[in-house]
Amino acid sequence: MPTGFSADEMQKLDDMVEKRRRIKQGELLFSSGDEFVSLYAIRVGFFKTCVSSEDGREQVTGFQMAGEIIGMDGIVSDHHNCNAIALEDAEVCVMPFSDIEHLSRELPALQRNVHKIMSREIVRENSVMMLLGNMRAEERLAAFLLNLVQRLHARGLSQSELVLRMTREEIGSYLGLKLETVSRAFSKFSEDGIIEVKQRYVRIVEPDALKKIFNPQTYY
Repeated sequence: MPTGFSADEMQKLDDMVEKRRRIKQGELLFSSGDEFVSLYAIRVGFFKTCVSSEDGREQVTGFQMAGEIIGMDGIVSDHHNCNAIALEDAEVCVMPFSDIEHLSRELPALQRNVHKIMSREIVRENSVMMLLGNMRAEERLAAFLLNLVQRLHARGLSQSELVLRMTREEIGSYLGLKLETVSRAFSKFSEDGIIEVKQRYVRIVEPDALKKIFNPQTYY
């Protein structure tokens, strides 16, 4: 949320949060086809968004963490077009979109912030398309790891250590890679001394080497 609000304006923002909702690991926050009613601010936990192909295969479209907004896919058609699944026990703040629209008319700073969030999603989707279309497997994985630590660091967490809430298969689905290819890329980074890997724990030992594999300015 934007800074610089008065106490009264902050109270209005707090009042906009209808309720908090807890989601167990593996449960759906919303499903493709559900009516779009609210946006969700992730308070605790990690989510993945995914769609199903005609043959039933799952395609991961994104990963969302605490401090981020989820549910904007439903704005365009008034229905969600993907599934949002908790990768661990999570809690979200439910923000009815009608209330956001109403309050945005009163608070221009809130409206600007909502527009920035939506713009960031567009930039991210365009960057992912470039990622899938033009890069080798190692470049894709480097971009993915750099993006994760950047987002975590922005929330006050370590800039070099992370615990992957998603499986390597889910990473592969997101990056357009087979599970075996993802595992080989992890192994090569580890053998080259760029990262240390212990199951889902990853420590980036040589961040500059990871950046040389991929230019982080082109991915968000």
